[in-house]
Parts: sequence; C-alpha cells; structure tokens
Amino acid sequence: MNPQDHNKAPVVGPRLVPVRFEFADAAAAQVYIAGTFNEWKPTRNSMDSSGGGHWHESSVLAPGVYEYCLVVDGKWMADPLAADYVPNAFGGRNSVFEVLALPHAVQPEKQTILFPKNTTKPKSKNV
Repeated sequence: MNPQDHNKAPVVGPRLVPVRFEFADAAAAQVYIAGTFNEWKPTRNSMDSSGGGHWHESSVLAPGVYEYCLVVDGKWMADPLAADYVPNAFGGRNSVFEVLALPHAVQPEKQTILFPKNTTKPKSKNV
C-alpha cells in the first residue's frame, strides 16, 4: 500500500461509541467515575460540574459490558440511577451498563448515549 493512502485503510477493531455519564448531588465537591473501562482508577475520569449539583462526564468506549462506581468526595458508591448492579468484592455493589455497537450509518459525533438509563440489558438480578 502506498503510504499516502493510509487514510483509506480499513478501520481495525471496534468502533468507539460516545457515552455520557450524569449524576446529581448538590453537596458534592468532587465526583469521579472508576470502573472496568479505566482500570478502576478513582481519579482518572473526573466529572465536570454543570452547576446546581449536576455533574457530567463524556467518554468514548468500545462496545461491551462495563462495571463502575462513582467516587463522590472520596467515598465509593453505586450510581443511584443505574439500571443494573452486581455485587463487588468489598461487600457493596457496582453499577453495570452495556455499550451497544452503532450501525455503520450512524455518525458517532452526532449521537450522545446517556448512561446509565433504563435501556441497558440486565446482566444479573439487582442486589
């Protein structure tokens, strides 16, 4: 292949899908998301304040099933809006969501998928 044709090469691997996390807590000073998508690093994905106690964070993830917790002012907690949960090794629970692959016709930069919401497929019974 001619090196100048590198932009015409087929995309290898799964297409990344935009996701948006939202959380509300008027008393929170810092909110992070830690989960299987970021190696459970509690300060890697900081949520931004929208004011009025509303927090959000946008990412792009490969299709798959993910577990996560919110870290609110240093305290780990399951997302109260999550549609599904699984028990964790610490006696608590992790929130669960699924990122579905987008059809090729959809332009990811124009689509926002809000997680969590009640459109995920249950993977286990709520704990």
